[in-house]
Amino acid sequence: MHNLYIVPTPIGNLEDITLRALRILREVALIAAEDTRTSRILLDHYDIKTPLISYHEHNKLTRLKDIIDTLHLADVALISDAGTPGISDPGYELVQAAISIGVNVIPLPGANAATTALVASGLPTDSYLYLGFPPRKTTQLRQYIEDLSTEPRTLVFYESPNRLTKTLAVMLEIFEDRPAVVARELTKLYEEILRGTLTHLIQHFLETPPRGEITLLVAGYVEEGVPELWDEARVRAVLAGRLAQGEKRSAAVKAVAQESGWDRRTLYDMEL
Repeated sequence: MHNLYIVPTPIGNLEDITLRALRILREVALIAAEDTRTSRILLDHYDIKTPLISYHEHNKLTRLKDIIDTLHLADVALISDAGTPGISDPGYELVQAAISIGVNVIPLPGANAATTALVASGLPTDSYLYLGFPPRKTTQLRQYIEDLSTEPRTLVFYESPNRLTKTLAVMLEIFEDRPAVVARELTKLYEEILRGTLTHLIQHFLETPPRGEITLLVAGYVEEGVPELWDEARVRAVLAGRLAQGEKRSAAVKAVAQESGWDRRTLYDMEL
């Protein structure tokens, strides 16, 4: 059985492609591309003559069979217009089909707008949630944002320029004001990364309408007034210290519970 290569392509700057990716694109028998016109620019730039067919949301049902038939005979590369195939495009369905018939699926590392924006955002990167494009209709968008209102991870979206301000406004209404970042035209000539709050970004884009490819990042929910949970050694030391100073146990337990995040009953029953 042959190989299906998942080949990331540049998100803007044509230099952002690996040597291995270029070699694979030259060696495979067929390249399946989201938009052949866009991909042809990249292939022509690197003088790659491999046959190219389109594979996208509107023709995936008919083209899927053609690509699978080719995989029985030769290697195929899957690329998208920009970035890593399978992220916010139908690439994952081809991967599923290839796996089901025993094809080797070989992913190559490479460009991705979401992670490129995330690492430059200044928002927490240790835990984040990639969400793709939010719903277009207002009712669905509001419910979608409402469902994310207590999500503690950094939120990463793609959004179109003509819907960005509306999406930010709904987020401000439901999330209230939070740190947020808009990364626009990443790796391109007019790259721009705007950091601030939802309010700040709305004001900016009302004055300067957004253009280009946009990644939107929003800080996760932070619950206020919840103390950091102390470890047991610290709890015992503080509680014992208060009692040693003559404080009543009930008063000491109440104070330590508020500061430590521990349950009052547990503290009251704790043997020191």
